[in-house]
Amino acid sequence: MPELPEVETTKVSLAPLLDQRVLDVSIYQSSLRWPIPDNVAVLKGQRLVSLKRRSKYILAEFEHATMLWHLGMSGSFRICQPDEPLKKHDHFVMRFEDCELRYHDPRRFGCILWLDDYAQTKLLAPLGPEPLSDAFDAAYLSQKLKNKNVGIKVAIMDNHVVVGVGNIYATESLFNLGIHPAEPAKHLNTQQIEKLVVEIKRILKQAIDLGGSTLRDYSNAMGENGYFQQTLLAYGRAGEMCVNCETTLENIKLGQRASVFCPTCQPLQMQRKLA
Repeated sequence: MPELPEVETTKVSLAPLLDQRVLDVSIYQSSLRWPIPDNVAVLKGQRLVSLKRRSKYILAEFEHATMLWHLGMSGSFRICQPDEPLKKHDHFVMRFEDCELRYHDPRRFGCILWLDDYAQTKLLAPLGPEPLSDAFDAAYLSQKLKNKNVGIKVAIMDNHVVVGVGNIYATESLFNLGIHPAEPAKHLNTQQIEKLVVEIKRILKQAIDLGGSTLRDYSNAMGENGYFQQTLLAYGRAGEMCVNCETTLENIKLGQRASVFCPTCQPLQMQRKLA
């Protein structure tokens, strides 16, 4: 957390900064996942030209340099006025002509880096396709899953397979399709894979439309919360009743992540065969 919908929503909320010039840059804590480069002052006088997203990275293109931003587990950007007091854990501030952009990150797992050869090669190049792109289709996913013994939830959360399908959205997609999260990925048939691709795209689009999920303190750069969490049917509901069959939802750990599922609606395929 934040996941792809929250990053996309954040990127869109930064649009008021486009075409504005950077007047000043301040670093209050440089020790994030990687140190903030000490030469960020070169951005002074440069306009912010474009904002793009790749996986959970925001690519901020200025006139003569591009930065790579990642929110980590607790990071957020907010646009505010220069006279607004700094908050604890405000680590990086860019002053623009009309406002300031402040990066806030209590756990300091995010990053603010240059998009240089290292970042391109080590961070971006290994990534799989975007889930909302045409490159992510059933034929592609079938090829990626055919030899994978790991649970399907672990497989679709692997950024080498497809980017940005985080825990919330993987859990909801599999619940809606009645697929057990621990089902070995290679066991899924063609029809299941086709439906899974469609459902992942649908869930992510819906989440983006609703501004992402605010489970703890997420908000976009304008301070607006997301509302997708109000639609959750499985994620975070372990111990509650399934909305479809009233069976108690259970929780297992897969890939170090909590995975909520309905044992009745989402049986393992082997269990189906024995029933």
